[in-house]
Amino acid sequence: MLPRRLTPLAYQRITLFAAVSLAVIVVTGATVRLTGSGLGCTDWPNCTAGRLTPSQVSNAPAMIEFVNRLVTGIVSAAVIVAVLGSVVRQPRRRDLTLLSWGLVAGVVAQIVLGGMVVLLDLSPRLVMGHFVLSMLIVWNAVVLHHRATRPDGPTVPIVSERIGSMLRLLFVAAGLVVLTGTVVTASGPHAGDKQAQRLNLVVSDVARIHSIAVLILLTMVLLTLRWLWAEGSPAVVRDAAGVLLVVLVAQAAVGYTQYFTGVPVLLVGVHIVGALAVWVSVIRLNLVAATVPTRVPA
Repeated sequence: MLPRRLTPLAYQRITLFAAVSLAVIVVTGATVRLTGSGLGCTDWPNCTAGRLTPSQVSNAPAMIEFVNRLVTGIVSAAVIVAVLGSVVRQPRRRDLTLLSWGLVAGVVAQIVLGGMVVLLDLSPRLVMGHFVLSMLIVWNAVVLHHRATRPDGPTVPIVSERIGSMLRLLFVAAGLVVLTGTVVTASGPHAGDKQAQRLNLVVSDVARIHSIAVLILLTMVLLTLRWLWAEGSPAVVRDAAGVLLVVLVAQAAVGYTQYFTGVPVLLVGVHIVGALAVWVSVIRLNLVAATVPTRVPA
């Protein structure tokens, strides 16, 4: 049970656990798809008709899908605790409560969408929506944790207006990279089941569009770094941009390698983790570009 009063530090830990658990379920969900276990459990919310759990432990696809559902239960508990924690946190902050409720809404929508994915035999458009929604929930969770770690009060930007605008464009560009990446996946061989429907698109064509989106994002990151150094922006922002550059370059290298080696499952899995890392890095870069001014005692 939660105490009646929660310190800001304790609530920070709760939001960190929620954010990590939401990132983990992105990886476990990808594992379900990459192992062809998307229909390991053929029913929802039960695994099979009349059974909550797989009928046989030796049924690997069913067990993988079932474990993913168990992780969803952990995530659900984590976001509920985040909401309750925001209510008893002292001092209480409205922005933290609203963001924590956003997590609950996102997870509920994700559970419903996940059920539809199973019941509609891994419809590629629903699978794409499932991943995009996961990334939006991660965004919510990262923002919640960041705000929980900063002092109370309004923020002010610590970068110039043009850099602030560029950071927002980076967020949009990263979202485009994620979206085009889901199109490539939905058109490729790893759809979650051998019989699952794919998008009727040429993989090489959509992969080319995805790579162009990545190159655009990379160019924008390099330009942002140049402006940050030229304007003498705070080190915390330059460091966050540098981390984004390293993660993005590594992610691009994995992407090209997997494409030219026949998209092996292991590399695809690494690429999904990389996509998550790029997304979080872009979010963090935007967040550290503003801070709460330190109050000077009168």
